[in-house]
Amino acid sequence: MTAATEIAFENTFVRDLDGLYLPWQAAPAPAARLVLLNESLAGELGLDPAQLRTPEGVALLTGTTVPDSATTVAQAYAGHQFGNYSPRLGDGRALLVGELVTPDGARRDLHLKGSGRTPFARGGDGKAPLGPMLREYVISEAMHALGVPSTRSLAVTATGEHVLRDRGPEPGAVLARTASSHLRVGTFQFAAASSAGGSRSGSATGEVDVLRRLAEYAIARHHPQASSALELYRAVITAQAELVARWMQIGFVHGVMNTDNMTISGETIDYGPCAFLDAHDPTTWYSSIDSGGRYAYGNQPGIAQWNLARFGEALLPLLAEDQQEAVALATGELRGFADLYLAARDRGYLAKIGVGTPELLTDLFALLEAQKPDHTLFFRRLSDAARGDAGPVRALLSDPAAFDPWLESWRAAGPDAGAMDRVNPVYVPRNHLVEEALGAAVVDGDLEPVQWLLQVLADPFTEREGYERYARPAGPDSPPFTTFCGT
Repeated sequence: MTAATEIAFENTFVRDLDGLYLPWQAAPAPAARLVLLNESLAGELGLDPAQLRTPEGVALLTGTTVPDSATTVAQAYAGHQFGNYSPRLGDGRALLVGELVTPDGARRDLHLKGSGRTPFARGGDGKAPLGPMLREYVISEAMHALGVPSTRSLAVTATGEHVLRDRGPEPGAVLARTASSHLRVGTFQFAAASSAGGSRSGSATGEVDVLRRLAEYAIARHHPQASSALELYRAVITAQAELVARWMQIGFVHGVMNTDNMTISGETIDYGPCAFLDAHDPTTWYSSIDSGGRYAYGNQPGIAQWNLARFGEALLPLLAEDQQEAVALATGELRGFADLYLAARDRGYLAKIGVGTPELLTDLFALLEAQKPDHTLFFRRLSDAARGDAGPVRALLSDPAAFDPWLESWRAAGPDAGAMDRVNPVYVPRNHLVEEALGAAVVDGDLEPVQWLLQVLADPFTEREGYERYARPAGPDSPPFTTFCGT
């Protein structure tokens, strides 16, 4: 049995990308205590859960003691946050421990969130409250079970100290999460600025060593089929179109789609002020920091395209020596995003309604927007209609009669109810249930509601007797729901 202090990490990011990180160490955790451990994920990573529960394992999960093979660093990146460019963001309260090569040959980052201030902290304390770290654990694992490419949560560890937030002192915690990598659009923005700033001419087509090394690294790690920066751009556009289409189909609202939260791998990252739709309303947003609804549910495809335009701008020095030619090449690729997204959207929704008749989708989208039924329940109850009982789905609508012509056309197309059940979840992380479980954990020290929620969400497509409350939305008298990022 290998001790936690002898885990073999690799450090290709550190080896290959000097200039895009700062070596740093985690802050002390005065009374570290393991709160949640994802044993199944630990096994997938080739780690021994029993070793992670030892004092040495807990020290690894907080970053206070790491194996000799690890090199902890704070990653550098820039980003557009709510449309405003910040040239120096970076891991202000997080550290990359290193990379694990799993038994099946995959490479995964181990990253710690809430591990203390770094030089990128911008005035923050670098710590994280327990509630938001539990939230990221719950939502990321739910997204994984729902089939959305996602960062995943390995553990939440309480630090034994309190952090001060607007609502008062809260227990501190560190989240250990994994990802295919933490390369972001913002990483390329930072590299492009570094390359331009470091050139003799100061122009975007000057010395581009950092940017070129980053592109080569991203290709090798995530898109090995790409043979050029242009093909890398195309691959990331495709991956992001598929990703956003997938999360739109389950009613996910990311909440903070800044360019530093868009990965090159095509995984969802950063579960701060995210939430899930109850009523299907494209204008819905929940984030307390999104004052104008920039990242509302219906805006997400357009925001993804906007972010990808920023990615293209960062890549321009690698696309062609002539800037006009580079802009033309990038613009040509970006134009393809809309078709890629719409194709992925339509494939997903045809699976959700169990037919292969695209003509049905236009009227369906209009009905959903007009009548605003519960997003998750609507598609799940549509299976009942496919089996002959339209009552449950009609009961969700404000004007069932307006729905009936579409229902008749859809039934005539021969929907496959069994196939629908395999893609339409019964259970998603209902916002009120997540808040209820987090409140019990943080205020009362009771983890049982979180553990029950995780158990339900691990198998979202199988309806189970006795779990009805996990499938229901909040009642009509519930207060408006708002999410907070926890920083």
